Amino acid sequence: MSYSHAPYTRPGFYADMLAKGMHRDIVGGRWEETGERQMEIIEEAGVLPHHHLLDIGAGPLRLGCKVVEYLDPGHYWATDASRALMLVGHGRELADPARLDPAQLVEDSGFEFPDIPERITHAIAFGVFPHLPPENLAICLRNLQRLPQLELFMFTVFLRPDEIEAELPYRQRDGVVTHAARAPHDMRAVTVHGMARDTGWSLREDPKKLPRGQILFHARRVG
Repeated sequence: MSYSHAPYTRPGFYADMLAKGMHRDIVGGRWEETGERQMEIIEEAGVLPHHHLLDIGAGPLRLGCKVVEYLDPGHYWATDASRALMLVGHGRELADPARLDPAQLVEDSGFEFPDIPERITHAIAFGVFPHLPPENLAICLRNLQRLPQLELFMFTVFLRPDEIEAELPYRQRDGVVTHAARAPHDMRAVTVHGMARDTGWSLREDPKKLPRGQILFHARRVG
């Protein structure tokens, strides 16, 4: 998986940031606002405490520090390119770290979902794909088909209007400037829907506004 033009590719990036106590900064600002919005998305989607949630690109557990208290113990799993980042979140952000077994924080830089149990019912990837070339969304959608009990996958992207040429930067409604070929990445809606269709998912776009102008999609398995 390529992180072209993203800071995460710099050798020693995670170690430097964690050593400085900047684990929250790695996932951007608006920690509380974004975490609360993620939690609202979870609840609005009908996720209940008995469900099993996979948090993709969980970082230092911005959502995890809230949803671990909401879900039944053992019902939260997380992946990220840096397990060290998740472990810092486990130690510093959880109100009760004993509610989450660190073994359920799985390092995964390629959306392969190693050791993720088949009992996962819901998954979310919030603010993940804007950092990555578009093909990573297709990889993620394809590999999530391996989870037979997955009812709903929620993910966010920046969208580019059809009339804006790919070579031009595009200013999102919240002021973020996105690009077709480098981070922060945007995608055309037809591309997102095409990837979903090709990998066996149907999509619904959520009309609610999200921090920085991201768009939330709800993906359900076709058939």
